Amino acid sequence: MQPIHLKTLQDLEFSTVLDQIAARCNTELGKAAALGIKPFEDRRELLDVLGQTSEYVASFSNENRIPNHGFDAIAKELQLLAIENTTLEVSGFRKIAALCTTLSLHKKFFKKFKEYYPLLLTYSEKFEENKSIPEEIGHVIDKFGEIKDSASPELKHVRQQMNGVRGKINQSFGMAMQRYQSSDFLDEIRESVVENRRVLAVKAMHRRKVKGTVMGSSKTGSIVYIIPEATLTYTRELNNLEYDEKEEIQRILHELTDYIRPSVVILAGYQDYLIHIDITAAKAKYASEMEGVLPKINTEKKLELRDAYHPLLYLSNKLKNQKTWPQTIQLHPENRIIVISGPNAGGKSITLKTIGLLQLMLQSGLLIPVHERSSVCLFDRVLTDIGDNQSIENHLSTYSYRLKNMNAFLKKCNERTLFLIDEFGTGSDPELGGALAEAFLEVFYERGAFGVITTHYANLKALANELPGATNANMRFNAKTLEPTFQLVLGEAGSSFTFEVAQKNGIPYNLINKAKKIIDRGKVRVDATIAKLQKERSKMAQSGTRLQEEEEKVRGEAERLEKLNTKIKAKLENYQELYDHNQRMIQLGNKVNSAAERYFLDHKKRPLISELLRIVETENSKRKKTTAKQAKAKQSQQKQVAQELEKKMVQVRQDKKVERKKAEKAEKNKPRPVFKIGDRVRMFDGKAVGSIDTLEKGKAVVNYGVFTTNVSVDQLELVEARK
Repeated sequence: MQPIHLKTLQDLEFSTVLDQIAARCNTELGKAAALGIKPFEDRRELLDVLGQTSEYVASFSNENRIPNHGFDAIAKELQLLAIENTTLEVSGFRKIAALCTTLSLHKKFFKKFKEYYPLLLTYSEKFEENKSIPEEIGHVIDKFGEIKDSASPELKHVRQQMNGVRGKINQSFGMAMQRYQSSDFLDEIRESVVENRRVLAVKAMHRRKVKGTVMGSSKTGSIVYIIPEATLTYTRELNNLEYDEKEEIQRILHELTDYIRPSVVILAGYQDYLIHIDITAAKAKYASEMEGVLPKINTEKKLELRDAYHPLLYLSNKLKNQKTWPQTIQLHPENRIIVISGPNAGGKSITLKTIGLLQLMLQSGLLIPVHERSSVCLFDRVLTDIGDNQSIENHLSTYSYRLKNMNAFLKKCNERTLFLIDEFGTGSDPELGGALAEAFLEVFYERGAFGVITTHYANLKALANELPGATNANMRFNAKTLEPTFQLVLGEAGSSFTFEVAQKNGIPYNLINKAKKIIDRGKVRVDATIAKLQKERSKMAQSGTRLQEEEEKVRGEAERLEKLNTKIKAKLENYQELYDHNQRMIQLGNKVNSAAERYFLDHKKRPLISELLRIVETENSKRKKTTAKQAKAKQSQQKQVAQELEKKMVQVRQDKKVERKKAEKAEKNKPRPVFKIGDRVRMFDGKAVGSIDTLEKGKAVVNYGVFTTNVSVDQLELVEARK
């Protein structure tokens, strides 16, 4: 597949779809990447992305929800890691650790539920899991973003010293405050905090009596804030230790950065993975909202869209609680080009845009709002000419621009092209423009291209009627109310309803009548005929739909009865086999019982044993005795027979079909027998034989010995008449 031209994307408002997908992404990088989505050029990659999106949609309706994929971008961190002797900040390490953890969580999840998400599992397996990076970061930084004491022995020692000095500071400050308080040198508040340090609140008149460093005074000047001299000594020591702590932390972070630096490519891959998952999740949300599905992707050059919706129109109407009309359209080698005609405001352009936008979305890896039984092929090129193409910059009129566009179509059009043209041939003299448009359409047809066009030109409608691989279509229009129904009807051209629409909009009848006299009377008759045909087509379509529904109901009922009949026949056969087996067991039991009665009377063992042996030998004589060698030879022979049977199965089935048809034909011509009570009968295609007990109103009660059943005489065939 080749890149789709930018103009096609603009004509079909593909950027609006991307804006809506970007709005459903969770991350900023995901939103930016979503706006850059474009049709795939590789078929295999496209099918993988479509499958992944379909799997993600399925996760919304099952209990195995895909884990959260949110992450903070590490673009700046990746840039720093690419530069030697740089050091990351604590926040950067935390983002990297979270990124690695999220990827590991996804890999573990998809591996656990590989039956549900095989394509997403395959994609995640492209990225090798790295547990050492989050572990190393976890050894240094805690969950609150603080450097752990255990990050290094030196840091632990420095912090222990700092804790000891802080204790001495508090102790010395407390002693000084107690001493000066007793001397009444302190104000009522006694202490305060200046520049994050504890200070004594000394009365201004006694400030020279307190040894220490002045840190400031109150607004009124009545209080002077002083750090006691003993406390100041320990404070300087604490400052030195804090500097040592800062240096050690910087060394630890630099060392951790150097540890991570070789994995910069792996981390970039992790970020790309989560961006891809973010976009896939956004596509899945978008598909869920507009009921998008993955249709069958065929290689047969067949485009069959059933109940297709324009996604932008569908979502817009959904917010307004308004109905959106679906379209059903087919393009295949026998019907490659469709010419849609009919009145304006009937939905021709929106049908055209629906086909094009859904094709672009599918080839960009997006699910589309169609019936699940739809089938779509992929095109190398999608060419469009939609809307007002007047070019102010190039000083071109609408028609000049469209001619320039048609010239580009002629250069690119081939059998792997889908072209969509709105109001084909307009912008010039109707006769001349129509003739040129007809010539263009013939070229597109000869090159084997697929396409849909809308037009009012009668010559294009006639051409579509003449070409074997083209067909006319129209947007159904209610001739009584003159309102569009937004339904596409294949097989006939549409009337423009020019005079009818004019009359509805208040144009005086005498003016309309004058216009009718001006134009060719033949054209009026043709337009009127088309309008009449559309009415008849609408009635026929309604009748056809009703008949089709009734036919489906009858077919379903026939299938149900056939299944029930098959089950009954199977049960009858099983009961007959069971009956025969029980009869044989009863006979055998009667023989043994007779021998037992004789033994009970005469108590003679020898006759009893002889009788039992005779019974056993009689039964065994019915079973064929074979040696091991004979059994092996028989098994080999059975295999050969089975192979021969397999070869003849096809022929036998065909012969059975022929015989069945002949039998059915003969059965129809054969007079039905008159059944009587006591006749031996069986059901058609059945094996069990029974006798008729009663007959009443076409129903017979058949006795099979063990049970009876009530069946119609039409289902019975005569085995033996009562003597």
